[in-house]
Amino acid sequence: MEKKNIQLGTRRSLLAWAQSSWVAREIERLNPGLKVELFGIETRGDRIQDVSLQKVEGKDFFVAELDQALAEGRVDLSVHSFKDLSLQRPSNFVCAAIPKRANPRDVVLFGPHTLEKLRNGEKLKIGTSSPRRLENIPSFLEKALPRLSSSAPKLEWVEIRGNVNTRLSRVHEPKSAPKQLDGVVLAFAGLIRLWADSAGQSELRQLLSGVRWMVLPLDENPAAPAQGALAVECRADDTEVVQAIQKLHHAPTAAQVAVERKILAESGGGCHQRFGATCFATAAGELTWIKGEMPSRGQVQEIQWSPPQSPSGEVRTWDGGLQRGDSEDSVTRLMPSGSTDVGPAVFVGHSRAAHGEWVEHLCQSRVWTSGCSSWFKLAQQGIWVEGCAEGLGFETLMPTLKEPVLGLPELAGWSVLTHDQAFTEWLQLGMRAIGSYTVHVKYPDWVREELRSATDVFWSSSSQINGLKGDLPKNARHACGPGKTAEYLRILGIEPLVFPKGEEWRKWIKNRAAH
Repeated sequence: MEKKNIQLGTRRSLLAWAQSSWVAREIERLNPGLKVELFGIETRGDRIQDVSLQKVEGKDFFVAELDQALAEGRVDLSVHSFKDLSLQRPSNFVCAAIPKRANPRDVVLFGPHTLEKLRNGEKLKIGTSSPRRLENIPSFLEKALPRLSSSAPKLEWVEIRGNVNTRLSRVHEPKSAPKQLDGVVLAFAGLIRLWADSAGQSELRQLLSGVRWMVLPLDENPAAPAQGALAVECRADDTEVVQAIQKLHHAPTAAQVAVERKILAESGGGCHQRFGATCFATAAGELTWIKGEMPSRGQVQEIQWSPPQSPSGEVRTWDGGLQRGDSEDSVTRLMPSGSTDVGPAVFVGHSRAAHGEWVEHLCQSRVWTSGCSSWFKLAQQGIWVEGCAEGLGFETLMPTLKEPVLGLPELAGWSVLTHDQAFTEWLQLGMRAIGSYTVHVKYPDWVREELRSATDVFWSSSSQINGLKGDLPKNARHACGPGKTAEYLRILGIEPLVFPKGEEWRKWIKNRAAH
């Protein structure tokens, strides 16, 4: 291209500068000989810090000044957090690239006084200014925070504005300080990008010291549409710059963002929405979680996805989620024969794995678990859980665990607390498996008979399949959730239909029966 130097317009905040610097270096890497210089611009959203965005008139609080500079030719391109962009953009601009998205989840970071306050039954003050977050997160945290006193956690929500580093600094204020907060809600993507930037990491390292993490699951707390994605815009008629930027484009991210923004458009758009919508690739296919208050539909909590095509014919179901027969009486809790040290990081495969002496040691480790149901039960035992696999299998969680900003050990430094027949699959990942319980399944004859005659079967665990291998029906459609259960069926030579949750399989069956 003829141009050798181009100007990139960006907000001056630490995060905006970090993500714009990354875009600039990527453009230079993909276009040898081209130099990208950053041009800092202050926006109205940066100037007005003491007023809620809901009370500020107009829109595009964080982009209007960047748009003006781009339209006037003072800069050649601009980088935005895509969630900040309104649905209608200037017709003379083009979004030439949407780079690969960072983790779209929200996180809550808690300060050093949190555990003490929970033990004393005191209120936790948590900062956010997002209507969506205020709609979904409070009820989740009431169940997800560890029960350390006789009463459920009490939460007070405080409106907060400012840059990431400014907001995060408030959890380190003295308890008596007027601006002190016990927690702040932030976009995980912003922390990831700051950590990848040398200046950002230098600032974050001290602010993250001593904090406790909670990475919020998408099934209970979907993010703002397009959260975690960047939009790189330029003038539509500047073909040289368009071509240089297009090399950053990541089509899968663009497709997911389009799904989310379509849902936003159907609800009227705007940054004041009280619902989240996140599209995400999983082993069960592309899932879109929607939850919150939608203007036209009221309270919504659903998964949008494309289930398998429904075959015709008679339907005889065997639902392992309802008929598996492994009651608490059939579970034997195994006590440690030697050291109970579970190490610095632990994945708890099921809430029943945490009992007795194990609970005390889990309280000294960084704990992650399989899904929200196990998370809430562990929290009831006083265990701090940092995040979960959302019921989608451990492999879905692995990219999150590997984010450097979390400071977690490599998988070889992890322990897995699970049942005593699940060692092999975890050892293959290089993790230390600890059997803390065993399952004794005794199925009545009528259950086995129903299984043998079923046309459609849903399995809830690999141990359940193992206990019924002799009764597997021929020519049946076998279904399960993502993860270890699906892997075990494949080992047996069965290719399963994978559903995000058992409830989705039951809906699928019901729809088939109705037709």
